[in-house]
Amino acid sequence: MKRKNLLVAFVSIFTLLMFFSTNEIKAQKERSDIPEKYKWDLTDLFPSDEAWEKAKEELKPELNKIESFKGKLTSSAADLLACLEFSSGISKQATLLYIYASMNSDLDTRVMKYSGMEKELQQLFSDFSAKAAFVNPEILSVEWSVIEGFIKEEPKLEVYRQSLKDLFRGKEHTLGEKEERIMALTGLISGAPASIYSTFSDAEMPNPKVTLSTGEEVTLSSAGYSKHRAAPNREDRILVFETFWENYKKYEASFGEMLYGNVKTDVFSAKARNYESSLEAALFQNNIPVDVYYSLVENVNKNLPAFHRYLEIKKRMLGVDTLKYLDLYAPVVKDVDLNYTYDEGKALILKAFKPLGEEYISTVQKGFDERWIDVYPTTGKRSGAYSNGAAYDKHPYILLNYNDKYDDVSTLAHELGHTMHSYFSNKTQPYPTSDYPIFVAEVASTFNEVLLFNETMKTVKDDDVRLSLLMNWLDGFKGTLFRQTQFAEFELRIHEAAEKGEPLTGEFLSKTYKGIVDSYYGHKENICFVDDYIEMEWAYIPHFYYNFYVYQYSTSFTASMSLAKSVMDGKEGALESYMKFISSGGSDYPIELLKKAGVDMTTSDPFDNCIKSMNAVMDEIEKILDKKGK
Repeated sequence: MKRKNLLVAFVSIFTLLMFFSTNEIKAQKERSDIPEKYKWDLTDLFPSDEAWEKAKEELKPELNKIESFKGKLTSSAADLLACLEFSSGISKQATLLYIYASMNSDLDTRVMKYSGMEKELQQLFSDFSAKAAFVNPEILSVEWSVIEGFIKEEPKLEVYRQSLKDLFRGKEHTLGEKEERIMALTGLISGAPASIYSTFSDAEMPNPKVTLSTGEEVTLSSAGYSKHRAAPNREDRILVFETFWENYKKYEASFGEMLYGNVKTDVFSAKARNYESSLEAALFQNNIPVDVYYSLVENVNKNLPAFHRYLEIKKRMLGVDTLKYLDLYAPVVKDVDLNYTYDEGKALILKAFKPLGEEYISTVQKGFDERWIDVYPTTGKRSGAYSNGAAYDKHPYILLNYNDKYDDVSTLAHELGHTMHSYFSNKTQPYPTSDYPIFVAEVASTFNEVLLFNETMKTVKDDDVRLSLLMNWLDGFKGTLFRQTQFAEFELRIHEAAEKGEPLTGEFLSKTYKGIVDSYYGHKENICFVDDYIEMEWAYIPHFYYNFYVYQYSTSFTASMSLAKSVMDGKEGALESYMKFISSGGSDYPIELLKKAGVDMTTSDPFDNCIKSMNAVMDEIEKILDKKGK
């Protein structure tokens, strides 16, 4: 979870943002069939639902106390500190309440009880945010020099310096008390499109069934599609893709309205707060220049030849005359299936993490032993994976859907990166600066994937297995650098269209998405054939409801590649700088945090180094293929 600064938007204390990665799902079991050691222990948050209810009721009367600070915030350092400490306390309690409800809901999305608990909190804290709407305007009624004087006078205010400084940086985008109250109340409705999308796509949308060439009948839920799109038999893949996306096509108009509703929310908020665009509004909070976003899209488009080289390798390894989009998830090395039980995956990860030192490894082991991880897929469980590090005084949690594949080991390593980032930031930073910026959120996760890949390649000598691992790693470049930027470009285009007054119908969204996919995959150049039904893929991506989030997967990937190389090469001070980075929380702006760690994201160097690494992997793959005469 990422907690937005309370000074910026109180409504955000109940907003949960988790980190997702896709993985294949095995045949699902009932939760009662899973041993306890593979399930979350949520009693670390609250011992029972009754304890949660009691804590919520105890918190309710406390919320009204925010009004007692009105008119006092700029009168003295003591009064300002009292308000900020009160707000931090409310935030911590609200966060615990929310994540207990939301994570219980994720364990079985069919159970409406916990979803109802989430909605109850949203109402409660939306009301609180409205009452607290005076805070930002009141603080901003004086000059920064006054606040700085308060900080010098009262040392306890120092932990709030970054958030206060950030508040003044956005002074021109902060409204008056009445307007801020209205903006706070919009929290009651602004999340509706995402909630409707999640409920419909995860729980209520009918899932088609198909019979594979093996005679097995499978249900093409999101999990089923994720698994069977990688079927080794091409006819099965064709059947899976056509059936799955034709089913989505039936609901094109509805999905279009959902996403349009979400985009309109972004546009409204940006205009109301006097930003030039939705993009600027989204990036402003973390002080990210919009040029970083535009440069990413531009650099990826300039380097599409490297991506097309990857596609040519995929085509060569599959031995097909025409590479199709539906072939991209197919296994490219026959008779090589990298399987790892959960315990085997844990052992491999611990070995891979050795360059990060004993404290890092012992903390990972503690997470394994103390049930920080919910491991296996069960009926009704939310798909994908995430790490939630919002429980400041507790510990992070990881949700998995582990399927005994190498991809699942990689997903576990990825989520452990988030978890360790949260753990060390929470341990090192005071609460107001413990929450790290979203822009750096994916650095620690992809960093761990680099370590895992490096360790695995050290021990593998068989050419077929090496090819499988190298292609898996190369698929990471495709999925994280190119695919996420493809998503980012789509998100940018639809926001720009909405800002021009164009209605985002399902048909418009499909046409826009298909055009971008065709360009990235070289459809017109006959590099990779993209079937028309792929135009509906936008409706499958939940990240489009996270307001310009996905580009950070790509930027983080390029940053982590550089940082991991420095640590693995034993560069002097690299490990110390990295550990300081994952312990820094939000104590500085993300661009500055990365500069201190050794990466400057305002230049093209990280991206250029990443492309060099990608080409080096492709060089090695082609050498093995030439050796094998393929």
